[in-house]
Amino acid sequence: MPIHNREIADVFNRVADLLDIEGENQFRIRAYRKAARIVVDLPRNVGDMVREGEDLTRFSGIGKDLAGKIKEIVETGVLGQLKELEKKTPPDLSRLMKMEGLGPKRVQTLHKELGINDLDGLKKAAEENRIRKLEGFGEKTEKLILEALERMKDEGEKERIKLFAAEQIANDYVDYLKKGRGIKDIAVAGSYRRRMETVGDLDILVTCKKGSQVMERFVEYEDVAKVLSKGTTRSSVVLRTGLHVDLRLVPQVSYGAALHYFTGSRDHNIAVRGLGVKLGLKINEYGVFRGKDEERVAGRTEEEVYRQVGLPYIEPELRENRGEIEAARNNKVPILIRRDDIRGDLHVHTNETDGRQTLEEMVQAAREQGYEYLAITDHSKRVTMAKGLDARRLAKQIDAIDTLNGKVRGIRILKGIELDILEDGSLDLPDDILKELDLTVCSIHYNQNLSRKRMTERVIRAMDNPFFTIFAHPTGRLIGGRKGYEIDLEAIMKAAGERGCVLELNAHPDRLDLDDHNCRMAKEMGLRVVISTDSHSSSDLDFMRFGVYQARRGWLEKDDVLNTRSFSEIEGLLKRK
Repeated sequence: MPIHNREIADVFNRVADLLDIEGENQFRIRAYRKAARIVVDLPRNVGDMVREGEDLTRFSGIGKDLAGKIKEIVETGVLGQLKELEKKTPPDLSRLMKMEGLGPKRVQTLHKELGINDLDGLKKAAEENRIRKLEGFGEKTEKLILEALERMKDEGEKERIKLFAAEQIANDYVDYLKKGRGIKDIAVAGSYRRRMETVGDLDILVTCKKGSQVMERFVEYEDVAKVLSKGTTRSSVVLRTGLHVDLRLVPQVSYGAALHYFTGSRDHNIAVRGLGVKLGLKINEYGVFRGKDEERVAGRTEEEVYRQVGLPYIEPELRENRGEIEAARNNKVPILIRRDDIRGDLHVHTNETDGRQTLEEMVQAAREQGYEYLAITDHSKRVTMAKGLDARRLAKQIDAIDTLNGKVRGIRILKGIELDILEDGSLDLPDDILKELDLTVCSIHYNQNLSRKRMTERVIRAMDNPFFTIFAHPTGRLIGGRKGYEIDLEAIMKAAGERGCVLELNAHPDRLDLDDHNCRMAKEMGLRVVISTDSHSSSDLDFMRFGVYQARRGWLEKDDVLNTRSFSEIEGLLKRK
């Protein structure tokens, strides 16, 4: 039975949550959270590596104890330590920790004082005004809890997973199906193909030779927990992860029409069908048909479908009915950025702070990516948990980068820092060390509960510093975990444009910050963005593709992204005028 890296990481995160609720040592808790990040970032499926007898301790940050726990999960599907913790502490309490404003201490208080074990108990206590009576809570916190519970209800019970996790599952399933006989075409459609940041289910489309056993193979996949239906042209299953997957077998003559239909979005499809109606066409998942006799005029390819309604091909990431139809009719569809356009990464950490690999290792990994340049941006001193650099340690790193630049060929190492923006808008290190850098990546890690007005003023005040270059992960959100702080991004973008600053699209799949709407706003305001990975290991550099997916959803083209430029071009663009 396949075990995905994300599942193992979830086990370690649940261990960390329950230890946190119990008030265990913070170093031990952070070790488990770090373990979760390491496993997610491993370059291959960790289950395969265990079964092939690979030594996991060769990866930085994985010791014998952690390697043993990973092996236990892979071989048994469970971790005994987690089972023991769940006997002492209700496991559903970890879900409460994911809610805004409820850290481990507050969850522990709710559990001990009010006997709350799950979301239902939390909702009941909040509605009965019992939470506000607890020390350290109050009426405002109780109201925020009810609002968060309402948001969860509005989002529906069906859990969506991050694109990164969906990609791992989809790739494994598709690879498995391809090994069967007779498959011609295979694609995963739906929100997955549109590269939405979260995915609710997977829709797989196939065309096959006659006599293919693809339906039998589909339902026999070892990760299937439940077969919902099995037919000759459609089958549905639920995987062990809870993800719902459909497989549709379509004739070759309908493949393009089916791919268009099941890719969506619904609103985009309705708009295309509306154009068809005006031309006397009927468009559905089977093809494009004309007249009362319903003569098939297209359907083999998506290009045929669009051509019948007078449109050029529209990339899947744009299909949200947010102006792409009008753009296509006016021959103004953007030529979207591609992964190959990226020529360097401007936000990378090393083991000088909370990264897991050395400066030399990260540079070598960037060379293997084919990059022309790489910015080393370890944390500044305010981030004490990450062993952030003070001015003395940063000066030492600057010297190390200068030395390495004199040795390596084919790549330029830029001197940078991820610099905290303090609550008053000042920067975490003095100007006399910042002037020695090629760039700064400025971000907010603390005091995130300011009002929208104060947070916006804080960032704009920081941008007034001539050594402010890039505003990193601008909303501070974590997908599925943290909404992010209140901030007026339109005002921030205007201020950035006036001062010659740049906004980051953080490509880490847990962040994808900026979102697609804000990417498009930046484009419309004429503000270039930079796509960076915020890498903490060499394998994290591969996350660049997720940033590019998000940029494409935000209509960004090559010229809209700063790090599509050569080193000679970017060197001048990074300097504030």
